[in-house]
Amino acid sequence: MDVVFKIPQERPDYRECSEFVVEHISTIMRDAIESGRNRIFIRTNLKRGLPLENINKVAGPFVEAWAVEQFELIADDPKNRYRLINVQAGKRLDPFDIVLQFKRKGGSYASANVDVKATAEDIVSSGKAPNITSFARIRTEYLDDPDYLFIILSLKHRVYSEKGTEGMTNGIMEVTTYAVYDLKYVSAADLNYNPALGTGQLQIRDIQYVTVERRSTWEFLQMLDAKCIRSKGEEAWLRLARKNGWIKEAA
Repeated sequence: MDVVFKIPQERPDYRECSEFVVEHISTIMRDAIESGRNRIFIRTNLKRGLPLENINKVAGPFVEAWAVEQFELIADDPKNRYRLINVQAGKRLDPFDIVLQFKRKGGSYASANVDVKATAEDIVSSGKAPNITSFARIRTEYLDDPDYLFIILSLKHRVYSEKGTEGMTNGIMEVTTYAVYDLKYVSAADLNYNPALGTGQLQIRDIQYVTVERRSTWEFLQMLDAKCIRSKGEEAWLRLARKNGWIKEAA
């Protein structure tokens, strides 16, 4: 295509910042699981307990709320060893669920937009091709902020029931494993482009098994563009590019 792209330039220490955030989120999740703070209790008067065959349909909000609470408990301690200083839950239409802010050594800060994905341990198809975010929206975010840090936090869970008293049943949702990825570093083979939803929806093939490929912001956008063009064609991509200001137009 004969167009002039707007090319984003990330800061030199982006990779170091990304690795810092991924490592600290991973450590927080690992410690929560190993310390036994990984269970969510749901009390119900259903005789059969929670509908386990469909539990993946309602698990997401519970697991997301659990994750937010784990981060908030840590941030409430100004001397916490994870260097987490602020937690903010995302709004309903935000592409992320949580914003986390960390203080790095040397006094600099790292802000991460975290998308929490819940997958059921005992459902084979759970975690396959979950929607992550809109192609046009995320491409524009990375162009506006080349250091945009979008983290995928995948939490696998299992659910079981225990008979309680007075005809009640205790449903227990237990977070068992985690995986943390920087979206920009997800391999091209693991990232799908679904053209059927709006401007196209980015999806992860299997969220529990992701290969990492280090790349710059510009290389990431080129990869996304190639997937869109291969699916919808150059003219459709060009309309999006003009609408969202991805290219330089002649005066």
